[in-house]
Amino acid sequence: MEILSFNCLPSTQKYLVEQLETGQLQVPVAVIAMEQSSGIGSRDNEWSGGKGNFFASIAMSIHELPDDLPLSSSSIYFSFIMKKTLEALGEKVWLKWPNDFYLNEGKVGGTITKKIDNMLVCGIGINLKKSQNGYTSLQSAISPEDLLHKYIESLSEFPKWKQVFSEYQIEFELSKRFSVHIENERKSLADAALCDDGSLIIGGKKVYSLR
Repeated sequence: MEILSFNCLPSTQKYLVEQLETGQLQVPVAVIAMEQSSGIGSRDNEWSGGKGNFFASIAMSIHELPDDLPLSSSSIYFSFIMKKTLEALGEKVWLKWPNDFYLNEGKVGGTITKKIDNMLVCGIGINLKKSQNGYTSLQSAISPEDLLHKYIESLSEFPKWKQVFSEYQIEFELSKRFSVHIENERKSLADAALCDDGSLIIGGKKVYSLR
């Protein structure tokens, strides 16, 4: 996979999307920035910060992904593989449904997934060393570049959705102490039921995780 590295970008995801849409870049490709000034967070919030933290986006063809992966749960898939990558490096992170990285009770990062034609672009921001955006950090010795290489290595194995989901299903219990924003409303996950395709049943309604 081609990796493009920058000292600073407004947003790795916006840059990658623009380059793919204009045909300047082809999948599979990754972009990493040492600093990000206008990153995209959940609900159109910004995810920005300085050196030492992780700001990267990866794009690949949908046809490269496991044939059992529900595209609506691609955020869970990409996020959980990053969680496993960090875990292998000794970091005790867990994944709050569907795409937020937590250390104990504090958010340290998140994933935003966007579909363009037959491609998926996954943007990931993680506070590795410094607290940013009002969130905590891992205080990790991992360099952003090393983490990206290890993540791509893990991702390139393309584990089946069934395998990822079987592990995430157990971890989902941790999410039940929290709430999520659904259609601009905060909903408790206490009584949410996780479906096999990664969606939730909350208050009798089915909610999908793609963002």
